[in-house]
Amino acid sequence: MSIPEASAPTLNLLRRLAGLRNLAIAGQALAIGVAVFGLDMALPLAPMLGIVGLLLLLNGLTGWRLRQPWPASEPEVFTQLAADSVALAGQLFFSGGYANPFVSLLLLPVILAATALSAGYAWLAAVFCGALYSLLIVWHLPLPAAGDLDAFNLHLLGMWFNFVISAGLVAWFVVQLAASLRQRERELAAERERALRDAGVFALGMQAAGAAHELSTPLATMTVLARELRDAHGQERELAEGLDLLVRQAERCKALLTRLTVSAGVGRTLEPVPLDAWLKETIEHWQLMRPHVGVACRIEGTRPAPPIRPDPVLAQALVSLYNNAADASPDEVAIEAEWDAERLHVRVLDRGPGLGPELAGAAGRRALSSKGAGRGVGLLLTHAGIEHLGGAARLMPRAGGGSEARVDVPLRALELK
Repeated sequence: MSIPEASAPTLNLLRRLAGLRNLAIAGQALAIGVAVFGLDMALPLAPMLGIVGLLLLLNGLTGWRLRQPWPASEPEVFTQLAADSVALAGQLFFSGGYANPFVSLLLLPVILAATALSAGYAWLAAVFCGALYSLLIVWHLPLPAAGDLDAFNLHLLGMWFNFVISAGLVAWFVVQLAASLRQRERELAAERERALRDAGVFALGMQAAGAAHELSTPLATMTVLARELRDAHGQERELAEGLDLLVRQAERCKALLTRLTVSAGVGRTLEPVPLDAWLKETIEHWQLMRPHVGVACRIEGTRPAPPIRPDPVLAQALVSLYNNAADASPDEVAIEAEWDAERLHVRVLDRGPGLGPELAGAAGRRALSSKGAGRGVGLLLTHAGIEHLGGAARLMPRAGGGSEARVDVPLRALELK
């Protein structure tokens, strides 16, 4: 189950919060140890260590929660921020209250809420932490003496240590936030490029549909006239053979147009087909068009093969990759297909001239081809069709020369609807 995109910022904050809580647990335990054993301060160990134990328990539950498929909600994240704030306020209560130099760490939950939660929760976090600070002014246990250090020097030492911790946390968090923003910018740029490509593919599909519709009438007329001419000139052998070939080619064109209409989902109910049988049928259909190509096939996976919906988009995408490999290396093409319980993997390999860096990087994003200008539309359509199914296609150089096309498709996209 995938996490909705809207919950991604809160989920990332929940992960960061778990990491920061680990640091807080280690820091609180270290501070208590230094204060009690290093500075001979008479702190109430039982409640302060009890708070550390509760934070450990909370982080254990948070680790289990992060492994679940549920989307993270803002109330859930705010509740955890509030729990951390109360734990910090509890430690401050037993160690001087508002006079403790670490009291400024109450700002951290406010910063976290402001960066990833909505404005309402950010203001609520500010009010909540402000209320805790205010309560610590009124209710707290005084900070005990620290050996030979007077209260003022102890406060200055604590301020220095607090600054070091705060500077490290701010630097870490800002670096993480900047990395998230850069990643988001890259994703948006890729999405814009994908949208432009899909717009071109849609326009091409509309033109193909219009052409198929307009061709059906003249093609039917040509078929009827060719049959009449063949019947009328049956005694002329050479002419009759030519007309017979013309009729067969016209009927083939008509069958292709009918197949195009069927592929759009019109006029039939799809029946489930075993995955291995569908793959073999796709390869056999392609070999009828390219009978002189040397092909080595390997099809394997879990048995029995899962039943799938015979998707015409994926079939055409695979045929397009087969044709590209055959054009590059007609004497040696290898097709390898395997599957597991979740995904189908197909590799198409050839020993052609290979790929340049520009073509490998632009494949599937622009209509670019090594065959010359104006080519590469097949690869564009192949990538768009496979990505529409939730899969991915990659074109890369092959070790030893040639190229390799990899297709990865989730089997759930091929389930019968």
